[in-house]
Amino acid sequence: MKRVVYSMEPVGRTGGRVYLRMLHEVTAGDVEWRTVPDHKRTYRVRRWRKLRHLARLAPSIQALHGTTGTFVWDDLSLLLFTPEMRARTVFLLHHYEPLQHDSAPIEAILWERLFRVLPQCAAVVCVAPYWADQLRARGVRNVRVIYNAFDMAEVEQARGYDRAECRTEFGLPPDVIGVYAGKAVHWKGTEEVSAALAGVPGLRVITSGSNTIGLDSAHYDVERKRYLRLLRACDVGVFLPRMREGWSRCAAEALLLGLPCLIRPVAGLGDLAALAGQPVPDLHRLPAQVRQRAATRHTEAKAAYEALARFDLNYFGDAWGNLLAQVA
Repeated sequence: MKRVVYSMEPVGRTGGRVYLRMLHEVTAGDVEWRTVPDHKRTYRVRRWRKLRHLARLAPSIQALHGTTGTFVWDDLSLLLFTPEMRARTVFLLHHYEPLQHDSAPIEAILWERLFRVLPQCAAVVCVAPYWADQLRARGVRNVRVIYNAFDMAEVEQARGYDRAECRTEFGLPPDVIGVYAGKAVHWKGTEEVSAALAGVPGLRVITSGSNTIGLDSAHYDVERKRYLRLLRACDVGVFLPRMREGWSRCAAEALLLGLPCLIRPVAGLGDLAALAGQPVPDLHRLPAQVRQRAATRHTEAKAAYEALARFDLNYFGDAWGNLLAQVA
């Protein structure tokens, strides 16, 4: 008989939603997932978005008060749980970043309250050691690190795409270095990369995602397969986040597809950069750095690939399966 686990609905394209969706998929044989709608991303106006989300979600959380089973939760609505429900909860923290507060000043108060109740949870999972350390410093003891994982069959298929065809598809001539700068969204640093490389002959900045910042670059908001073809077409990845992320899935996937990268070691990205042996970008000499990285030896790219390839679906399924069994 499958164990019952409740979570938010894993809808969306953010790294957190991808992580939760992958968790649902790899544990589907053992877990009956029951979901609660996630309203946060349905509001076109960001201001007070999280407060509207909590108010709308309150009846759904109230309906769960009498249920049995386990919770995997990654949302401020943990504050609406009873202490007994939290005792059956694995809380998933990708990162905490005040830059993203859309309901300030109240949101900051809610987050501080959240940190105070996290010790009531059965466990807290982070995707990078940096955040595990941050939580332990706040008095949260039962913290686990379960990294982002990757479908290595999909990665191998993407690594086998004809690179010349991919470059033609995205308009990259042979003498141009394609510089992938990640998602064109707030606080990811894509504007800095674009400005530092603007007008430099032989370099082209490429971004993906929803382009919420209106970046004027070679931008592609494409579905998953074309996104992987886009990565395959590029030569170098440059990641300059201002926000304290967990692991950047974009950066990790760029490394898995063989792109040498420059990574600003902020929060969890510092863990990723250290693990994969990637240097720090310097805006004052970024064009030269990009050209140097484009000429990186194959052995270095292979080492970065091997460092990340062990975080496959088997790793992910085993880590989460064991944790959920313990909590149940």
